[in-house]
Amino acid sequence: MSELDRLDRKILKLLQEDGRITTVDLAEKVGLSPTAASERVKRLFRDGYVLGFRAMLDPKKLGRGLLVFIEVTLDKTTPDVFARFSDAVQTAPEVLECHMVAGGFDYLVKTRVEDMAAYRRFLGDVLLTLPGVKESRTFAVMEEVKSDGALPV
Repeated sequence: MSELDRLDRKILKLLQEDGRITTVDLAEKVGLSPTAASERVKRLFRDGYVLGFRAMLDPKKLGRGLLVFIEVTLDKTTPDVFARFSDAVQTAPEVLECHMVAGGFDYLVKTRVEDMAAYRRFLGDVLLTLPGVKESRTFAVMEEVKSDGALPV
């Protein structure tokens, strides 16, 4: 991978703020020609700094206003149990994120549902049926304080 210079970092910051920015506007904001800015963006994609773009949707308007984090503990911590759980969680569309963690439990799962009744259904019908799940602990979010997800560059 190539090293990032000041202009690359500025381009990454601007792309995080507005993934739909035009090449002309991007070039103007970083002080490059549109061709030079476009080439840098292509290189940042090619080198894996930019993974893609997507729209940020309003979860409340889509009936997914309740954000929930769940600690998941598996019945065994063996490679085959980790693999089966990991494979199965990939097929659960309700799971927005799943991270294997170090500490007092094995995975941290993030989901969004309509309300607590919908969460109860997800817990019983999806999460607790995944292979190897021994127990879970639920943390319903009362207020999202910061959720923009932008990386410092």
